[in-house]
Amino acid sequence: MKTMDLTELLKSNPYPGRGIVLGRSPDGEKAVIAYFIMGRSENSRNRVFVETPDGIRTQAFDPSKMTDPSLIIYNPVRVFGASTIVTNGDQTDTVREGLAAGKTFAQALHTRTFEPDGPNYTPRISGLVKHDGDYTLSILKSADGNPDSCRRYFFAYEKPLAGQGHFIHTYMGDGNPLPSFEGEPEQVAITAKNPQELADLIWASLNEENKVSLFVRYIDLMTGSWESVIINKHA
Repeated sequence: MKTMDLTELLKSNPYPGRGIVLGRSPDGEKAVIAYFIMGRSENSRNRVFVETPDGIRTQAFDPSKMTDPSLIIYNPVRVFGASTIVTNGDQTDTVREGLAAGKTFAQALHTRTFEPDGPNYTPRISGLVKHDGDYTLSILKSADGNPDSCRRYFFAYEKPLAGQGHFIHTYMGDGNPLPSFEGEPEQVAITAKNPQELADLIWASLNEENKVSLFVRYIDLMTGSWESVIINKHA
């Protein structure tokens, strides 16, 4: 599979929607996580990421303008033990509860489907990073826009290579309805040595009108300690 430039992928797509990047730092010593959200409606754009003890949650920037919180207020990132969960919806909590009950990542996600926001039927994208840096990405999507069928895909990456990652996002681009992501997660180069550098690269590459918030975390694989960066359009 060809390794692509993450910034070029983002610059060429005005609306990837929500995106997850998982991978390994250039020195191979840290697990890399990035998650961003975009929005076209006022309700979707009226959000910020707020740090929590183990990750982040979304929050209304202006509570008076919030109309429907059901699909836009959730915990995108949470930690369970030595693993980190990142998703584009409240299935973060589903995965965490499943792991706590002894289920696997896939078993937990088999209790969920795509989002009920027809005609888009936005895919649920999810990732799990283990203590050793191995990671899994998943997408739950409708059958080419038909809500009568759910298609579930899981992609496991063992012993990730230094300086490499994988990128999955909800949409192939803008449109009405929005076209769901297709194929395997895109293999991308991770050249940034620290989370601030990666955050700056991603943020500068996202469509200025549609970008909302970004989270980046580097986890030291030896100690388990992490360093995180949050960028919100609404500072």
